[in-house]
Amino acid sequence: MDPLLLTLLLALLLFGLLAAGLWVAVTLFLIAFVGLLLNDTGNMGLIMATTTWGASASWGLTALPLFIWMGEILFRTRLSEDLFSGLAPWLNHLPGRLLHVNILGCGIFAAVSGSSAATAATIGRMTAPELEKRGYDERMSLGTLAGSGTLGLLIPPSIILIVYGVSAEVSIARLFIAGALPGLLLILLFMGYTMLWATFNRKRMPPAEPDVPLRRKLRASLSLFPVIGLILFVLGTIYGGVATATEAAVFGVFGALVIAALTGTLSRQTFMASLMGATRTSCMIAFILAGAAFLTIAMGFTGIPRALAEYIATLGLGPLGLIAVLTLFFILLGCFLDGISVVVLTTSVVLPMVQQAGIDLLWFGIYLVLVVEMSQITPPVGFNLFVLQGLTGRNILRIAVYALPFFLLLVLAVVLVTAFPQIATWLPSMMTRG
Repeated sequence: MDPLLLTLLLALLLFGLLAAGLWVAVTLFLIAFVGLLLNDTGNMGLIMATTTWGASASWGLTALPLFIWMGEILFRTRLSEDLFSGLAPWLNHLPGRLLHVNILGCGIFAAVSGSSAATAATIGRMTAPELEKRGYDERMSLGTLAGSGTLGLLIPPSIILIVYGVSAEVSIARLFIAGALPGLLLILLFMGYTMLWATFNRKRMPPAEPDVPLRRKLRASLSLFPVIGLILFVLGTIYGGVATATEAAVFGVFGALVIAALTGTLSRQTFMASLMGATRTSCMIAFILAGAAFLTIAMGFTGIPRALAEYIATLGLGPLGLIAVLTLFFILLGCFLDGISVVVLTTSVVLPMVQQAGIDLLWFGIYLVLVVEMSQITPPVGFNLFVLQGLTGRNILRIAVYALPFFLLLVLAVVLVTAFPQIATWLPSMMTRG
């Protein structure tokens, strides 16, 4: 069958099955079966068995459930309350004041959870009522939450970076380190915009709160040290080459259990709840990855990736032209699918084109996560928008409008990382030299 016709047929079937509410993983398996059937490929059962086993038995994948479990454990501690009480006293004299708690709180919690929706939900549950009670502008309080929640996808240890690393066969440890500077860049962009907005909209800011003595500030911040220390230790062992991503994840789980025990939140009930939560999430992602691996093999048999790569080559697009086209493609796809699904659905087709264009797969992973972050705050399937709608009861389109400046800041971040790729590649290159 003609590759173009086959591509259209499989794309229609894919979106039809997803629109019908079928699980993403099951959809991937079905599309792969149809692709193999239309190409008269024999031994489909053997191909599926060997492919899914190879994807599931990947050693790099073992870091995934461990980092998810670390986040689940810390999610059940008093971390969210400690974030607000520890950060708020230091931000009174900064333009935007407590709005920065949303940004910095999401940045810190992102390094714990690895999930965008979990970051937005946890920090939003704590800060949204407090900011409303203090009279902060709703547009900015919800906008900073929606935008900063996306940091959960980028700041290591990021679940989606593990998924990309396994799919693209790129070092997960190097991806984690590569995400650190772009994550810091986003935090600075979000804080910079918030300060500018507060400077030009002084009348929409509540009165400054009484200053807190230095001793009380330090005492309030003490509760943050264990979690920040754990994050720095986990990332430091990876960067220093002391531990692999999987070994660092083991240290992270052990440290999270110690912190939970010291804060008095570790009980049999919370331990089992965290274990079951991590198991459910890990199984869901592993199922999707197995389906994506099978689809990748099936796409190879159909010849679609090769045909698309050859077609792109005939367009004469350089690396920048390809990145521009892919950005529009990923933003459109992200309007209908969650981030992990976007990554696993597209890698089998996109990566051959990226490699042919001579684009570094490590850099491309960071670029891809930045673009997928945009999809978290774009309707109709922006998961952060759903989370904040559930928390506040506000209309999802209104929250999307609030989040628009932060969407544009994400676009700016993509432009900066494309213009200066060293933002993503410098730290991993230093790690290699060491």
